[in-house]
Amino acid sequence: MIKQTIHFFIVIFAVSISSHAFAQLDASYGNKKNNTGAFGRIPTAAKELKKPTSLDFKNNNGFKNAHSKQQKEYEKKQAKSAFENKGILTKAKIAEEQYLKAFQKINGRYVYPIIDQDLGSFTTKDKSVTIICRDFQYPDGDKVTILVNNIPVVTNLILQKRYQSFKISLDQGINTINILALNQGSSGPNTAGFKIYNANGALISANQWNLATGAKATIIIAKQKQ
Repeated sequence: MIKQTIHFFIVIFAVSISSHAFAQLDASYGNKKNNTGAFGRIPTAAKELKKPTSLDFKNNNGFKNAHSKQQKEYEKKQAKSAFENKGILTKAKIAEEQYLKAFQKINGRYVYPIIDQDLGSFTTKDKSVTIICRDFQYPDGDKVTILVNNIPVVTNLILQKRYQSFKISLDQGINTINILALNQGSSGPNTAGFKIYNANGALISANQWNLATGAKATIIIAKQKQ
């Protein structure tokens, strides 16, 4: 009787342990139908993340270093350019240096190219025109000769700071007036300034230029029949 009672309690105890173990296993896997088990649901609420509209770099040392390096390279190139141009950095000075390098230098003076100037063509019924001329820069001994149809009418004229005036007679037909630079003064080039007036005092043409020795400025005046 006692053995039967002990056997009964052992069976009851074993059944209780088995039932408890199966209950824990079921809780671990959860209810597959409702996804309420430990593997079927998220244990904590997820934090909503927003995509940034722009990048915010709190540490921009990389950009600063890159800019500093680029700035140093630029300054290095500027220093090299200044050395090569002997300190001449302005555009005007560089252009002047390049302009002068194109000319040959003889006895310490630049030889400018001979380039003639065209002052235009005009018609008139007047018997003469008046030419006034001067050195529009510092007078340094510039000389010119004025020719009409290749005949000298004013020779070896030294240009002054003030205007000098000459009345030139015109032949019927074409009158080609040439103003020929005989030299370039002491500093060069020949800096002549001319104005031409008709018989009534009206200005026909005016110009000033830098002429090399042997270059000429030409104006053509056609005299009509009266």
